[in-house]
Amino acid sequence: MFGFVKVCAATPEIKVADCGHNADNLIRMINEAKKEDADLVVFPELCLTGYTCGDLFNQTALLDAAEKELSRVIESTEGYDALVFMGVPVRCNGRLYNCAAAIGSGKLLALIPKTFIPEYGEFYEARHFTSGLNVCDKVNFAGFSDVPISSDIIFRDAENSDFTVSAELCEDLWAPKSPSIRHAVAGANIIVNLSCSDETVGKAEYRRELVKIQSAKLIAGYVYADSGDGESTTDMVFAGHNLICENGEILASSELFENGAIYSEIDTEKLATERQRMSSTFFLGVDTQDHVFITFTSKKKIDRFTRTYPKYPFVPESKEILDERTSTILKIQCRGLEKRLLHTKSSSAVIGISGGLDSALALLVTCRAFEELGKDLSKVLCVTMPGFGTTDATLSNSLNLIEALGCTSMTIPIGDTVSKHFCDIGHDPNKRDVTYENAQARIRTLNLMDLANQNGGIVIGTGDLSELALGWATYNGDHMSMYAVNCSVPKTLVKHLIGYEALRRGGDIEKILSDILAQEISPELLPPDEKGKISQKTEDIVGPYELHDFFLYYSVRFGFSPDKIKFIACLAFDGVYEEDEITKWLTVFYKRFFSQQFKRSCIPDGVKVGSVTLSPRSDWRMPSDAEVSLWLDKI
Repeated sequence: MFGFVKVCAATPEIKVADCGHNADNLIRMINEAKKEDADLVVFPELCLTGYTCGDLFNQTALLDAAEKELSRVIESTEGYDALVFMGVPVRCNGRLYNCAAAIGSGKLLALIPKTFIPEYGEFYEARHFTSGLNVCDKVNFAGFSDVPISSDIIFRDAENSDFTVSAELCEDLWAPKSPSIRHAVAGANIIVNLSCSDETVGKAEYRRELVKIQSAKLIAGYVYADSGDGESTTDMVFAGHNLICENGEILASSELFENGAIYSEIDTEKLATERQRMSSTFFLGVDTQDHVFITFTSKKKIDRFTRTYPKYPFVPESKEILDERTSTILKIQCRGLEKRLLHTKSSSAVIGISGGLDSALALLVTCRAFEELGKDLSKVLCVTMPGFGTTDATLSNSLNLIEALGCTSMTIPIGDTVSKHFCDIGHDPNKRDVTYENAQARIRTLNLMDLANQNGGIVIGTGDLSELALGWATYNGDHMSMYAVNCSVPKTLVKHLIGYEALRRGGDIEKILSDILAQEISPELLPPDEKGKISQKTEDIVGPYELHDFFLYYSVRFGFSPDKIKFIACLAFDGVYEEDEITKWLTVFYKRFFSQQFKRSCIPDGVKVGSVTLSPRSDWRMPSDAEVSLWLDKI
């Protein structure tokens, strides 16, 4: 379903060298995973015998028991379409290997030996085990003949070609040249790690970051299953620290010292798309010819979906991360503008101030840039241009903010000019159509451009990323400027940037910005209501920006299909919007996104601040006349 694969990392309670007891617990946990619809189940390293058996690994009785009990575990998976990994010692050609046994639907598919065998401290596996590096053989094991034993194996689902899995074991991850690097480049979208990592102070944090970074580096899912209770505590304690990561994001993590299983859904379609986008560097310079692909079958449906999606993908949920991100974005915006001011030798900056969010942010960024450059803030010319829809509240906020920041203010009422323009073109001013609205926006831009020429400056654009996506801008009106500082900042993030700057500056500026943040989003191109309040509310017309930013992020950043975006939007906004509302606004999003590309094809320069931007010069190249029907059909 949309490339999602339900995965499980499980830590069974074991008894050292009691293979029958351990097999019972493994079978029990496999049955639990089956009830949870898991497509991929990963158990720890040497979990069938226990990792801490020491010299008992040289005992034939233990090795025979492990092979016998593995056969019983395999038999228990009959009829369960999933890929299951568990750790077991394997004898082959006079050597002993620490292996991951790959099981699928009652069959032993393959054995993957550990490559990097530790020879230090409490971990001295080399006393018993041989490295699996370059091993490529077949072995009769656990009642199965000619079972492949090799570290270079990729398992591929029979129907979902993006569901590809390879395994490495514990120390392999810590090595400078992990086998998972080779596996990922050869086509494995998910890496599993069967591990037995002892617990010491600070190690959990290191382990968590290591798994997280490896998944990001490989653009992969990473399922890490760790040993826990039951291993010998002669010299060490094991905490069962299980982790499920996807491309740098931790999807699920277990509590330390609690045996059990964790579940999540890894998006294999997303991973494959990301690699496709980066194919020129990701697949360069690594030999993948030695890998063998083995087919398995998995479940085709996930009945219980556990993964969650944030409502605001552009806005970090952690306040600490959000504050850091906000500070960085403001600095990026400022540096971009500073360079443009210096290069054009501009002595001033001209901004149209409406009393809304976007112009407030553009003004705050401009003031920051002027302060960094040591320029006089009086050279920031702020122009208010009240028109037919301007309310007293927004005009008052505009003037108060300009004064509080110490910038120069100019007010140009545009009503008479626009009325004369209507007369010139023969437009009835009582006809409140797109001409009525856009004429005001274009007159305002004309004023700003000419004032910039007059004052030796540049016009600072105020439009944001969300407006660009929807085409919510007047062509050659607010669509145009000489440098666009907000062009890659989505509407859901604008408020946080303003709020951050409000707290930084404090005093009257904070009070004014708080009032601006509380205002309805509106272009104010239609007359106010009978109470003098805003009558034209943007989100009533084009839809909620929180939805559109969600749609934008997953369509542009990851290339998700509309039906998949609808599915995850229903998860994220459960209890906020009904499915038919999400369907309605998703349809609006795609129709506007396609029909308004011509505006984005000629937008001004503007700095990129995040992973999603619609600049036609760098991140988004799309024909202006592309058909939207395929995408609408998917909805």
